[in-house]
Amino acid sequence: MPHSLDWLDDALTDLDNRGLRRQLSVNARQGHASQIEVAGQALVNFGSNDYLGLASDPRIAAAVQSAIDSQGWGAGASPLVTGRSDFHAKLERGLAEFEGAEASLLFPTGYATNVGTITALAGKGDAVYSDELNHASIIDGCRLSGAEIHVYPYSIGCESRASDLDKLANFLSDGRHFRRRLIITESIFSMRGTLAPLTELANLAREYDAMLMVDEAHATGVFGKHGRGICEQLGVETLVDVRIATLSKALGSHGGFAAGSQKLIDWLANRARPYFFSTAAPAATAAAGLAALKIVREEAQRRERLQERIKSFRALLERSKRLGKTLLATTTSQIVPIVVGDPVRAVAAAAELRSLGFFVPAIRPPSVPAGQSLLRVSLTCLHTDEQLEGLVAALETTLR
Repeated sequence: MPHSLDWLDDALTDLDNRGLRRQLSVNARQGHASQIEVAGQALVNFGSNDYLGLASDPRIAAAVQSAIDSQGWGAGASPLVTGRSDFHAKLERGLAEFEGAEASLLFPTGYATNVGTITALAGKGDAVYSDELNHASIIDGCRLSGAEIHVYPYSIGCESRASDLDKLANFLSDGRHFRRRLIITESIFSMRGTLAPLTELANLAREYDAMLMVDEAHATGVFGKHGRGICEQLGVETLVDVRIATLSKALGSHGGFAAGSQKLIDWLANRARPYFFSTAAPAATAAAGLAALKIVREEAQRRERLQERIKSFRALLERSKRLGKTLLATTTSQIVPIVVGDPVRAVAAAAELRSLGFFVPAIRPPSVPAGQSLLRVSLTCLHTDEQLEGLVAALETTLR
């Protein structure tokens, strides 16, 4: 007798044939930035976003345990009911101070932060302008907002980048009739590791009276004199209306936040549906965020060490006759894509790297466009010279 889900057999087989099926796995060494154990195999971990090695820091673990002892675990309700604890309030104040903003608002995840913020700021009768490399959470937020969506292209290289910004300027010039307009970009694109032209975007936003929202998920804690991100590094913080970031990458914790003016945060608290229709994260996660934020502010050597790792790895790749051509010229971040192209080949390459002792994830559609599958190398401050050299040697063998 036919079953209503029989179609899944063919659908899953199709994913297999195209190299697009994901398999669930278990990491037995959870929380370690440079080491991972999958299916009983110890590997050097180049797949983690724990850029500063804080996820396993004992000071954060101690803060979590202390908060659990005093607050328990579950929050019990949404933040606007009874779920917002003193730890949440302290972290929001701390994040606002760290960002140099009037206020901030915590969300359960970075994904919820983007979806909630976009849908609160734009709706029917408005327009959003989104870089084509933006994260899925931004794409989904734009779609859910009901606003008219304009995707402006991203190209590698300064000359083509300028022409892409001209296209965005044309979109903005033609869209003066919209009620509100919102430009959205990541500061560091999560799959390509390249940086957005924030100075130019800020200038366009001001010229055309548009709001500018920047997602610093992969830059917070890593870039800028104080670790606030690319906005700080480029000196455009005061020109950005909404800054989004996460606690789950360089800060080694969990959750996301928006930072900006007090009136912005007041509006998000009243209109960002993922915020007030979700149970608040446990107070212990906010305690972890507070401990991590203190470390980021006091231990600049962690991001300095990471910058050294970035330079060292780029130099190794550029010296490689086999790998130099795969390196994007504008990739200057801790995210280094090794472009493969075909998803089946990317999966095979990741498997061979595992056999050589290295975990490097294969990134395939829909995370990247068709034909642009890649191996995504994530560097952390804990990686050693020997591990970087070993990975380059393994890549040369794998991509022969």
